[in-house]
Amino acid sequence: MISLPPAAPRVAKLTALSVGVALLATACGGTSTPTATTTTKPAGLSCPAPSEGLKAPVIPASGTVPPSSTTTDTPLKLGTLLPTTGALAYLGPPEIAGVELAKNEINAAGGVLGKPIEVTHRDSGDTTTDVATQSVTNLLSQGVSAIIGAASSGVSKTVINQITGAGVVQFSPANTSVDFTTWDDKGLYWRTAPSDVLQGSVLGNYAASCGAQTLGMLVLNDSYGTGLGKKLKETFEKAGGKVVAEELFNEGDSQFSSQVDKVIAAKPDAVAVISFVQGKSIIPLLTGKGIKAEQIFLVDGNTVDYSKDFKAGTLTKAHGTIPGTTAGEDFRKSLLAVDPTLKDFIYAGESWDAANLIALAAEAAKSTKGVDIAKQLQAVSKDGEKCFSFASCVTLLREGKDIDYDGQSGPVTFADSGDPSEATIGVYEYKEDNKIGLVKEEFGKL
Repeated sequence: MISLPPAAPRVAKLTALSVGVALLATACGGTSTPTATTTTKPAGLSCPAPSEGLKAPVIPASGTVPPSSTTTDTPLKLGTLLPTTGALAYLGPPEIAGVELAKNEINAAGGVLGKPIEVTHRDSGDTTTDVATQSVTNLLSQGVSAIIGAASSGVSKTVINQITGAGVVQFSPANTSVDFTTWDDKGLYWRTAPSDVLQGSVLGNYAASCGAQTLGMLVLNDSYGTGLGKKLKETFEKAGGKVVAEELFNEGDSQFSSQVDKVIAAKPDAVAVISFVQGKSIIPLLTGKGIKAEQIFLVDGNTVDYSKDFKAGTLTKAHGTIPGTTAGEDFRKSLLAVDPTLKDFIYAGESWDAANLIALAAEAAKSTKGVDIAKQLQAVSKDGEKCFSFASCVTLLREGKDIDYDGQSGPVTFADSGDPSEATIGVYEYKEDNKIGLVKEEFGKL
């Protein structure tokens, strides 16, 4: 498919604004970073001690939900385009569980405009296949008003014009490519994950705060990898460091020795791996050639549970970043009730929020048409009475009140571009069992 050039009607609203990131660090605020003229090599990396993260959102219990004064003959139909195969297959289960949990709760509260909502799940695959296009074609034939997905920015680029061109909302819980901010999407593309402007800034500053003066990078050669890598490099070098090696690899590659050897030859203090499932192959190559776990910095595409993949201790003190707040215990229990096999919870909150926001926008629009829903998504996310679930928010809407939805991924306030204008990035450290523990969370505005 030929993608449209990234020049949108909504661009005009953005060009007058510079993209700034205001980070409120919880642990590194007073840490000095090396200057560009520093020549003394650090004795070893020493990252800031863990600090208490932001508290997981507490979703208050809802009372009796009043019936809708407007009913629809056409129930709200949602599709999902989330990975059950391919390089991001590990992301599919928590995202699908988040949507299913939202569906169950929405329908328990009486549904949307007097009708239960319907959800159809389809696989997105990855960019090495045409699965996403086939899935979208199937979903559109079923008359969906919105499609939640894809997880991969690269996959979304292959179908965004197909979805939005049909007058259907595309709402990703995990796309982070900066390209979508200015895409010509007719106002129909939205996301609860922040662009990589924020994650790249947090990771770059954090690596510098750990004492790294030089950085090597192994980067997936797609819109996600190169966009995140660009911001990481820019931020790290602004902090006084230097990127001494940057090696690309492609989706579908299975051999990474050449790239790893070139990065190691540059003798960096730290190595950033920007990948998806390829991390399972790259990490052993790095540690097998002398890179210590504490020198490894990962991203949301590969900061996952490796307890069954590597020998205990392989990743002790390695770090990674994941957008969004940590899933609270109650939310995890609810997700596990939907899917008891869940191992990771990454982007589950963003998926739950996506489904809730679409349902609330349909209520606000009094319509289940995609174009009508899109016109209300920003309105239900800001400048009204705070509420934290479909039931509590729809109650306010039906009482004639304006709402400001915040959810499991934290505060949700949409910019004109369809991007969240504020978000949280979690910084995690691996323990002896190769599972992650929270170090800190940074809240930022874009």
